[in-house]
Amino acid sequence: ILPFVSVNQVLLLLLVLTVCAILYNKVHQVSSALKNEAVDSETPEEMEEEIPVVICAAAGRMGAAIAAISSIYSNTEANVLFYVVGLKTTIPHIRKWIENSKLKEIKFKVVEFNPMVLKGKIRQDASRPELLQPLNFVRFYLPLLIQKHEKVIYLDDDIIVQGDIQELYDTKLAPGHAAAFSDDCDLPSTHEMVRSVGMQNTYMGFLDYRKQAIRDLGISPSTCSFNPGVIVANMTEWKHQRITKQLEKWMQRNVEENLYSSTLAGGVATSPMLIVFHRKYSTINPMWHIRHLGWSPDTRYSEHFLQEAKLLHWNGRYKPWDYPSVHTNLWEKWFIPDPSGRFKLTRPDS
Repeated sequence: ILPFVSVNQVLLLLLVLTVCAILYNKVHQVSSALKNEAVDSETPEEMEEEIPVVICAAAGRMGAAIAAISSIYSNTEANVLFYVVGLKTTIPHIRKWIENSKLKEIKFKVVEFNPMVLKGKIRQDASRPELLQPLNFVRFYLPLLIQKHEKVIYLDDDIIVQGDIQELYDTKLAPGHAAAFSDDCDLPSTHEMVRSVGMQNTYMGFLDYRKQAIRDLGISPSTCSFNPGVIVANMTEWKHQRITKQLEKWMQRNVEENLYSSTLAGGVATSPMLIVFHRKYSTINPMWHIRHLGWSPDTRYSEHFLQEAKLLHWNGRYKPWDYPSVHTNLWEKWFIPDPSGRFKLTRPDS
């Protein structure tokens, strides 16, 4: 009898184990389905890539940064994180402006730039003192300011974005390239503008070829320059190639040897980048950097051409928040008045 009983017990035990296994699988499947559903529901928010955009907010021209941010935010569905870089004295003003306007919905971080990093690296130049403002050199120090991103967009404040910033972010950088810029010879429709106002678009306009240190670089003076007012940067390559250290080296050499400060273009921030990135950069779609809008108060592009442009840049002396300037309507539509009333547009009737 005992063996018979033990066989029955074994069969009963096997039956119980089978039922338990079936129930476990059922519960596990439901649990997995719920878990997957939860992950799926989070995907749009959690998995969407963040696009970091760096813009400086300088004293006296904060309205420029506000208009630039407003234009970017209004023309994209992308998950943009704005890094608004300022000096200690300007940060409270820009933060208040954002938080007390319709821009309060944006994702942003305010980053303080310490101008002490520039000590001994800037040569005084009375011809264009505005080019010596500390925030003009923020682009040299991107990896120190932006820690967690592989790819970063840097924009000058005197720009307006009319396209979807996602397109600019998707710019392909060739292997080994730390940055992409706009080539100054890339757009035939701008060549007439360049010639008519006597602008330079070659290295000759930025570097002093009378100096041996410049001639030793072996760069032809007729090489086409690029504009670093719009940058798509790869932070890993930037750090790996020690780009910041290389730029600082040329800044210090300029202090000692005056290699570029007093040349025609006055490219205090552009010139070191032209040296360091020579033949080592990718290019941005030309329509993503239509520039020279601030070069002359008289010379204008066709309205149709500007409507097609993805990004407009008022580089030059004649800014769209000042007077005189051109194509101010394309800038002013994105401007948000200062809630504190401190920043005001300069207009003929003001």
